[in-house]
Amino acid sequence: MREWSPDTVARLAGGRLVARGDVGDGGPQRVSIDSRDVRPGDLFVGIRGERADGGAFAAQALADGAWGVLVEPPHADALGADAPGVVIAVDDPVVGLGALARMWRNELACPVVAITGSVGKTSTKDVLAAMLTQRLRTVANAQNLNTEIGLPLTILAAPIGTEALVLEMGMRGGGQIGELTSIARPDVGVITAVGPVHLELLGTIEAIASAKAELIAGLAPGKTAVVPAGEPLLAPHLRDDLTTITFGEGGAVDTLPDGLELPFASAHMRRNTLAALAAARAVGVEPHGRLAVALSDRRGQREALPGDILVIDDCYNANPMSMRAALDDLAATAHGRRVAVLGDMLELGPDERRWHREIGEHARASGVDVLVTVGSLAAEMGGDHTTADAAAAAALTKSLVAPGDTVLIKASRGVGLEVVAAALRGETE
Repeated sequence: MREWSPDTVARLAGGRLVARGDVGDGGPQRVSIDSRDVRPGDLFVGIRGERADGGAFAAQALADGAWGVLVEPPHADALGADAPGVVIAVDDPVVGLGALARMWRNELACPVVAITGSVGKTSTKDVLAAMLTQRLRTVANAQNLNTEIGLPLTILAAPIGTEALVLEMGMRGGGQIGELTSIARPDVGVITAVGPVHLELLGTIEAIASAKAELIAGLAPGKTAVVPAGEPLLAPHLRDDLTTITFGEGGAVDTLPDGLELPFASAHMRRNTLAALAAARAVGVEPHGRLAVALSDRRGQREALPGDILVIDDCYNANPMSMRAALDDLAATAHGRRVAVLGDMLELGPDERRWHREIGEHARASGVDVLVTVGSLAAEMGGDHTTADAAAAAALTKSLVAPGDTVLIKASRGVGLEVVAAALRGETE
C-alpha cells in the first residue's frame, strides 16, 4: 500500500477524496480501526459499531500522525479540505476496507487458502500455517480475526514478499462466507466440517451446509476445494470445474506422511491435520518433520499444574460436534479422574435442550468421573454439580479438583469459562 497515492486509495475504496494533506504521492504503511492504536503513517478506518462510531475519532487519529482516514461522509466533510492528512469519504467504511483488501490481495500475487467449517477451522488454520511456513513466507489470521473486518485487516497487514495467505472465514448467517470469498479470492477453499452450529439463525443443517458451501461457489474455475470425505450435505454444492480433494477416512488424504511429527494426539486434531495437509499439497508444499504449531488461545491447550493436575483449556467456543470430540479426547488421554466443566452451547435453536441432554449422555458414556455444568442449558446435561455462571463454576471446580485429575473446560464463548482455568492456576482478578 505504500505505493498507493491518495487518489488511488480513494478510488480503490470506492470513496471521495476530501483532503490530500501533506503526504505527497506515497500511500499508508498500515491500516488500523482502533484510534488508540494509530501510528504515524497509518490509514485509520472509522467503523460504526454497537458502542461507538469510529468516525468520531478521525480528527484525533490525524492529530496522532495518521497518513489519512477513511470515514463516512459527515465525518469527512466535517474535517474538510484543510485537514492535516488524507481524508476519504465512503458510504460504508467496512465495504471500503474490503475493497482495499481485495486489491492488496491481487498485488501480493501469492497463493491464498480460505478455511471455513462448523468446527476445527481455527485449528486447521493454525496447523496449515505451520506447514506452509516450512517453505513459504506465510501470513495467517491472528487468533480468529475471521470476519468482514478481521479478514481484510489480515490481508492488508501482509507485507510485500508474502508467499502464502491462510485465511479463516467465520459466519453467523447466509451470505457472509460469500462476501469474504469475494474479498479473498482463494486458490484453495477448505470446509472442515458441517454440523449443528448457528441453528438459531439458519434453522437447518442443510442451510448451514449451503452457507459454508458459499466458499465453493465463490472459487474461480480451475481452483481447488478441500472437503470432508463422504459428507452428503456438501455433495450438491461440488463443481465439475474445480479440483476436489477429500480428506478423512475413505478420502484422498486419509493418512499422515511418515516422519511428520505433531504436537498433539487427539483424533479431532489429527483430522484437522489431514484437512491442512490436503490444502498444503494443493499449493505445492509437502510438510515434514515436527510441526511447530502455535494453536490460537483456548483451543485445547494443555497446561500442567502443580499436583499432577492437567487442564485442557478449550473454552473459546463449543457446539455438539466439538463437545463430543473434546470428551472423546478426555477419555482417551486422561490418566487419573476425568473432570469436565461444560457450559452452555449457544445458538442451537429450538432443539437446544435436546442437544445438551445428548452431550450429558455422551459425557457419561465417555467415562467422565465428575461433571460440572455451567448455565441453564448445560443443566440439561445432568451433571454431578450444577452452577449458574462461570464465577460459581470457578469456585466450585477449584474445591473439587484433586491431584492427578485431568480437567476439561469447554463452553460457548459467551459463558466466559476462562475464569475456571484462571482459578485453577491460582490467579485472581
